[in-house]
Amino acid sequence: TVLLNVPDIEDTRCMTDILRELGCDCKREGIRLVIDASKAAGTEVPEKYVKAMRSSIILLGALLGRMKEGQCSLPGGCLIGARPVDLHLMVLRGLGAEITEKEGKFRADAGQGLSGSELYLPYPSVGATEQAILAAVLADGVTVIHGAAREPEICELCFFLNGMGAVICGMGTDHLMIQGVKKFHDSLWKVAGDRIAAGTYCSGVMMAGGSISLKEVIPEQLEEPLILFQRAGAVVKRERLFICMKDRPDPLKISTGPYPGFPTDMQSLFMAFLSIAKGESCITENVFEDRFGTAAELVKMGADITCQGKTAVIKGVPLLAGTKVRALDLRGAAALVMAALGAEGSTIIEDCYHIKRGYEDICRDLRALGGRADWMESDTG
Repeated sequence: TVLLNVPDIEDTRCMTDILRELGCDCKREGIRLVIDASKAAGTEVPEKYVKAMRSSIILLGALLGRMKEGQCSLPGGCLIGARPVDLHLMVLRGLGAEITEKEGKFRADAGQGLSGSELYLPYPSVGATEQAILAAVLADGVTVIHGAAREPEICELCFFLNGMGAVICGMGTDHLMIQGVKKFHDSLWKVAGDRIAAGTYCSGVMMAGGSISLKEVIPEQLEEPLILFQRAGAVVKRERLFICMKDRPDPLKISTGPYPGFPTDMQSLFMAFLSIAKGESCITENVFEDRFGTAAELVKMGADITCQGKTAVIKGVPLLAGTKVRALDLRGAAALVMAALGAEGSTIIEDCYHIKRGYEDICRDLRALGGRADWMESDTG
């Protein structure tokens, strides 16, 4: 497998390390990653990687399809809520896997192989949908996933797998049909631009003013955020994504939800710039129950934010002030960086290692836009 446009981020390094542990040969050449899985024989995802990156649990389905067995620990990752794995286990059992749990580890066995089935997801979980897809592509027979997630990343995964010999249809809908195949063949794939990274830099414009032009972004994937940027006073041109902001933003009312709704991954980014909006804003978090942790850090910078249950009320102030804050998760870290761009004075963000999970070099990008940002000598700065 040859992947192009691969970002040099911690999550990519973590997944590459897992593949090597499983016996794959992985070589990186700039933005090109070559993966040779012909000698892969491992069946266990090492605990240290599962604790570091929650999404590594989706390898369980891939291992079941290829090796007929797999083992992994309870996942870790960002502290943004309970995020149970029950749906992951449900879809694997629905395809015929026998799963046991002992001492914090899951062991999955598929005997003679997985069998196609009809799967019903009670919630359009991105991770559980990916898990089901990765297991079903090598299962015997047809699998139909009802209530599947519709995120662009799901579509890209399906098109990528089809390029390897899988047979998947229904991309972009909540019903996916998968005809299992016996094996895959070599493939070449260019990874699409990251819509959340694009939204991050757009939110920086909303916070600090100015303008930005973004290449290799698919504006249709950001439809709801772009509508809200415009509603908050920005000039947005979609052809080659361009966004310009000349004044403090107007207040907004936002509710997060599965795609095509407003993405939960951009909730804290919007909270950051709404903290200087000309009025009162409200954000309702419907996806993760514990994703308002960044609000307390923004308050340290002078924001007026009150959180109760799944609702945050933000009363805009004229200006934030730089201070020392702490990153709690990946997108929260990005939100604090964007808040710091528009704050008066300097801001130090501790535990900023979170941001390296999803952004290749955010300081480099901000300097290119005229911001002043640098990593401190300490790895947590």
